[in-house]
Amino acid sequence: MNSLPDRLESGSAYPLGASFDGLGVNFAVFSAHAEKIELCVFDEGGRRELRRYELPEWTDEVWHGYLPDAGPGMLYGYRAHGRYAPEEGHRFNPNKLLLDPYARKLSGPVRWTDALHGYQVRSKREDLSFDRRDSAVAMPKAVVVDEHFDWSRDRKPNTPWSETVIYEAHVKGLTKLFDLVPPRERGTYAALGHPKVIEHLQRIGVTALELMPIHAFTQDRFLLEKGLNNYWGYNTLGFFAPEQSYFATDTQHELRRAVRRLHAAGIEVILDVVYNHSCEGSELGPTLSWRGLDNATYYRLLPDNPRYCINDTGTGNTFNLTKARVIQMVADSLRYWATSFGIDGFRFDLGLTLGRENHGFDPGAAFFDVLRQDPVLGRLKLMTEPWDIGPGGYQLGNFPPSFAEWNDKYRDTVRRFWRGDEAQRGELAARLAGSGDLFDRRARRPWASINLIGAHDGFTLADTVAYEQRHNEANGEDNRDGHSENYSSNWGAEGPTDDPDINDARARVMRSMLTTLLTSLGTPMLVAGDEFGRTQHGNNNAYCQDNETSWLDWEQARSPAGEALIDFTARLTALRRRFPMLRAGNFLYGDGSPGQGIDDLEWWDERGLQLSSEDWDNPQGRALVMRRSVRLETGEIESVTLLLNACPEPLMFRLPPPDGARIVMIDSARPDQGEIEVIHHYEVGPQGAALLTWKMAVE
Repeated sequence: MNSLPDRLESGSAYPLGASFDGLGVNFAVFSAHAEKIELCVFDEGGRRELRRYELPEWTDEVWHGYLPDAGPGMLYGYRAHGRYAPEEGHRFNPNKLLLDPYARKLSGPVRWTDALHGYQVRSKREDLSFDRRDSAVAMPKAVVVDEHFDWSRDRKPNTPWSETVIYEAHVKGLTKLFDLVPPRERGTYAALGHPKVIEHLQRIGVTALELMPIHAFTQDRFLLEKGLNNYWGYNTLGFFAPEQSYFATDTQHELRRAVRRLHAAGIEVILDVVYNHSCEGSELGPTLSWRGLDNATYYRLLPDNPRYCINDTGTGNTFNLTKARVIQMVADSLRYWATSFGIDGFRFDLGLTLGRENHGFDPGAAFFDVLRQDPVLGRLKLMTEPWDIGPGGYQLGNFPPSFAEWNDKYRDTVRRFWRGDEAQRGELAARLAGSGDLFDRRARRPWASINLIGAHDGFTLADTVAYEQRHNEANGEDNRDGHSENYSSNWGAEGPTDDPDINDARARVMRSMLTTLLTSLGTPMLVAGDEFGRTQHGNNNAYCQDNETSWLDWEQARSPAGEALIDFTARLTALRRRFPMLRAGNFLYGDGSPGQGIDDLEWWDERGLQLSSEDWDNPQGRALVMRRSVRLETGEIESVTLLLNACPEPLMFRLPPPDGARIVMIDSARPDQGEIEVIHHYEVGPQGAALLTWKMAVE
């Protein structure tokens, strides 16, 4: 742009953000309490402010203006004028350049300085003081973009929930060390669509790639000062802009192309999104965007003292999803990612926070209603983390229909059962059967339970069987951070060992956990690298480890042990696809018979006896047999039988009646064993799991 006009035209209040129409750019930003908002235009380097315009119109609490002859590539920010009255919840300070909440692209990082705060950091009056320094030089700038992309030939996989297998991964960590990807693309969006990455995902039967946060985020000041980084990205700066550090190229189409290639391979893309809080922290945090535009609207504040933020998230602030414009921002962001980037679903970090009304969590909260009725969002896969740290902050099973939920009870029960804890048999049965005790209401289905044995937050699968204590010293918090109870066992030595018996036990238990996961009703979630035994060396909170602690080691994946576990995982997912009973679409309670006196779900013990109430209550019961049966279109009855032995010694199982030949499909204690036929009995090794199948004709 060679010259800038003297003033803005009135423009339109819709849509919010900066919208290029071919002739100019419309700017629209919400603020209910500002007295004036200025648009600041910067040079292409983002360091020199070229012009400042007052937005001329205020419609329905949206400030707007139109800049003729402006176009893609222009850098801009806002300054908001109004009352600086923290004790009333208002923190306007026009000396602070503010990022557009709807910015589609960012230029430059946050450069930490005290000038980013609206108050004088070292003042005795703390945030009641007022800072007059210009923060523009330290602020990233929003960039106007042209987002046209041809999606006409894209075909979304639309995988049914009951057939979904999720793979949680970090964009950078997944491919940073993957030598089969070109060096320039490693750790970037481009690598997600690389044929070798897709080949691996297909090999292990993944149907959905769930990416940890890719919304633009900040590097926390306290981490940078310790020489660390915010690796996970749960500290959002912009809900519409992709994180720039993950690009290998200068175009955002890189991400769109990766999504298209994944779709072509039958793999959906799900984003882990963080709408419960922002990177601005508590009332003592910086003024970067929402705080300076309308603190009293965007954030939940203490009713009796709005100077202070409500902190139900543990990050210092909480977005106020009881406000229509805040809900609109989140819904607009979700819709933007779904339509502009082809995203197939979302996992909501601390999703409970999004359903908080003034009286507490409400499954009928406006935010959930907005998503469920939306013609775009209501058709996507929606998952939630059903907890936060606020009052009543654990609501597993209480979200509305159309939402799936991370099931930590599943994780803890599976870990405790295979560790050999007492009194786990009944609890495990409930988790294997899809956690109907939690989810069977309001027409929900077993897929609502996201079954996991690990996640980014906590021990990896390999560390669950190698460490009994967390080892987070590298995080610089004196090993106080992260979960203190991981329900893990090291099986005789803490960390790496040369003892073959310990290593055999660890490998066996990993295979047994994977067998449990992929034969349970519900939606299984694998964590990237668990399929080949990735370790974080006992770090169960590697949020700041942007290094080989967190990155996938593809050399390990190609080792004999890594290849063997990958093959075992692939066999399990293939069995899950082959036998519909392993992914039944409805809850089973043993009250539906396919014929011949056989029920759809039955429970037995190692003696071949159905469990009595006393057996269920036996704290020493560490063996369990689950049989699921269905009548085929051919008229035959087909069953799958899962034998679980959490005992430290082998156990001979008497197979449930009726008598007949069974085929052992997979055995975690004998991973190299092919399919074999057995008749009445089958021995399962210590901490072992086996899956058997059989058919019978209906008389």
